[in-house]
Amino acid sequence: MVGIPYIPETITVHLGAPDQPASNITLSFQDYIKNVASSEIFPTWPQASLRANIYAIISYTLNRVYTEWYRSRGYDFDITNTTQYDQAFVAGRNVFDSISHIVDEIFNDYIRETGQLSPFFAQYCDGRQSLCPGLSQWGSVELANRGFTPFEILTYYYGNRIELVDDAPVLPYVASYPGTPFSRGSTGPAVRRIQQTLSGIRKTYSAIPGITSIDGIFGQETEEAVIAFQRIFQLTPDGIVGKATWYKLTQIYVSLTRLASLDSEGVSLEFLQNQYDEVLAENDQGSAVQLLQYYLSYISYFNTFVSSVDVTGNFDQATTEAVKSFQRFDGLTETGIVDETTWNRILDAYNGIRQTT
Repeated sequence: MVGIPYIPETITVHLGAPDQPASNITLSFQDYIKNVASSEIFPTWPQASLRANIYAIISYTLNRVYTEWYRSRGYDFDITNTTQYDQAFVAGRNVFDSISHIVDEIFNDYIRETGQLSPFFAQYCDGRQSLCPGLSQWGSVELANRGFTPFEILTYYYGNRIELVDDAPVLPYVASYPGTPFSRGSTGPAVRRIQQTLSGIRKTYSAIPGITSIDGIFGQETEEAVIAFQRIFQLTPDGIVGKATWYKLTQIYVSLTRLASLDSEGVSLEFLQNQYDEVLAENDQGSAVQLLQYYLSYISYFNTFVSSVDVTGNFDQATTEAVKSFQRFDGLTETGIVDETTWNRILDAYNGIRQTT
């Protein structure tokens, strides 16, 4: 299910059509973008055109990862290498220096709709042999030669509804499913996400009972909604959100909100705020912990009073000590627990360093 967008350290590419038997290759996100850009566009194009196209490639890729487009369907890869389904990728090819330099600079920037959370499905085509509703690669060259900036090229094709997100976190890829099933009595951010997703799907499938309070507590209403969902989509109606139900929820939600299309409804920033407003403490897991660790690691690079921590998604003892070191430096009570005040102070410190540097 959708969570916070981030740049995955690696991405797995299927060297063929989704159902075609073929090998997978896993490589760094940057190397993947360089390969696709070198396969899709020409290094001699104007800088503005190159950058606009690379932004589109990055955003398209992140959309596939973010929506778990293939993994929610049971595949063990993030994207394919065929343009019938995705973007051109040629295993082992050389990349162009001019493209490589740009990717190194902007690989963790992406497009999203203003006020939305999800990476934009930046569809594109060459504009000569194939046409599509999105960006025209050759058309971007013409616009660049007319003096358009990269962002002006993007808005020319995608409209004024988009914005650029810069310096997104780079984190190890972690599948959205936490690894343990959820049932009556479970609590936490993952349960809140289940409730939000079910409520979104219920707008189309009214046979799913409503959940009165999106509170992160797996009670009777949530169980009844899960059972109804499982019956509709031919899953075992046991009221337990295991891996199969989790990814079917993801698949249906992405489909109904059109997150993987140009006319996406998007996921609001409020969705993110509602997910991560709970206390984080030792033994918690998930993307919220992962983001916390990223912030602390970033802060510690510039502030030696704050302990560094690995980005694992597991709130371990080292994370507790890192939180305490930040609280001590910032004049907060050293609890090692991330409540709303501590979270906001950490976020303020992170944003302050970014603006300064």
